Amino acid sequence: MRLLLMSDTHLPRRAKALPGELLERLPHVDVVVHAGDWVDLATLDLLQERSRRLIGVYGNNDGPELRARLPEVARAELAGVRLGVVHETGAARGRERRCAERFPGLDVLVFGHSHIPWDSTAEGPLRLLNPGSPTDRRRQPYCTFMTAAIEAGRLTAVELHRLPPRR
Repeated sequence: MRLLLMSDTHLPRRAKALPGELLERLPHVDVVVHAGDWVDLATLDLLQERSRRLIGVYGNNDGPELRARLPEVARAELAGVRLGVVHETGAARGRERRCAERFPGLDVLVFGHSHIPWDSTAEGPLRLLNPGSPTDRRRQPYCTFMTAAIEAGRLTAVELHRLPPRR
C-alpha cells in the first residue's frame, strides 16, 4: 500500500495550486493523507475526486465549511497499521511523550501546523510524521511532502520529497 502525506496547503493564500509533482503522484498511491490547513474547499474537492482514498482533518486556519466536512482527528487502519491524523501537536519539546499519551494504540500519527518536516518515534510503537508543506515553506529551505508504504503490517519507505522553488 502506497501513501502520500501532505499538510498546510493554505490554498489559494500561499500558492495558486498544488504543485504538479505532487498531483502527478495521486494516481499511483492508494491513500492520500492531509493533516489540515487546507483553507479552501476546492483543494478538498480536488483531492477527493483524484484520490482512491483520502484521509484528512481540519486545521486552525480552516473555516466552518471545511470543519463541517472534516474531523479534528482521523483514525484508520491501513493494512494492519493504525494511523491517526491531527493538525496540531504543540511544541516540539515533549512532543513524543504528549502524543503517545494522547493517542494510545496508534502506530503512526501524521500531523502538520509547523510546516517543519518531522520524523521521530515515541516510546512504544508510535511514529510521528509531519510532511511539511508543499506550498508554504516558511523558514524551511524547501516546500515538502512525504511518501511512505505499508508492507506486512509495517510502515516502510518513508521519504521526504523536496519541491523545486516556484517560478
